Amino acid sequence: MSTPPQKIDVGPHVAAYQLRISAPADQLYRLAADPHRHHEIDGSDTVRSRAVGAHELTEGAKFSVHMRRFGLPYRLPLRVTAARPPQGQVPGVVEWRQPTGHRWRWEFEPHPDGSTTVTETYDATRQNPAARAVLGMAGVPQQNAHSIRASLRRMSARFESAG
Repeated sequence: MSTPPQKIDVGPHVAAYQLRISAPADQLYRLAADPHRHHEIDGSDTVRSRAVGAHELTEGAKFSVHMRRFGLPYRLPLRVTAARPPQGQVPGVVEWRQPTGHRWRWEFEPHPDGSTTVTETYDATRQNPAARAVLGMAGVPQQNAHSIRASLRRMSARFESAG
C-alpha cells in the first residue's frame, strides 16, 4: 500500500478515514456487508469469527457479532441503518447502529480505473451523551480512530495479496 489512510474532518464526535484501494467497489462492499467476515478486516482485533444474521446486511436488519476485549467475551446486538450496494459509478454504503447510539459506516466510491475510495466512519454524534462522556474519558474515540486506520489497511492488504 503506497499511502496511509487519510483523515476526513467531519466535526466533533466523529472519526473518519479513507483509503483508495485497488479493488472493485462491489467486492469491497460484499466484505463489509457480511458480518460473518468482519473479523477479517477488524483493525481492533476484538471482533471474533462468530456472528448471527444474514450474510448480506439489508436496511433495518438486526445482527450481532461476538467480540472479545481485555480477555472478556461479549456480543453486540446491532441494527442496520443503511445498506446500498454500489452500482456502476454510484457509491455504496453500509451502516449500523450500536446499542449506545453510535454508528459505524462504510462508504465505497468506485473509480473508472476499477479502484475504490473506501471511507470508514465512527460517528458518536447521536450517541447517548452519558455513554459518550464515559467512553471519551476511557479514550475509546482515539482507539476507534486507530482501529479504523488498521481496518482500512487490512482491507487493502486482502486485495493486494489477491491481485
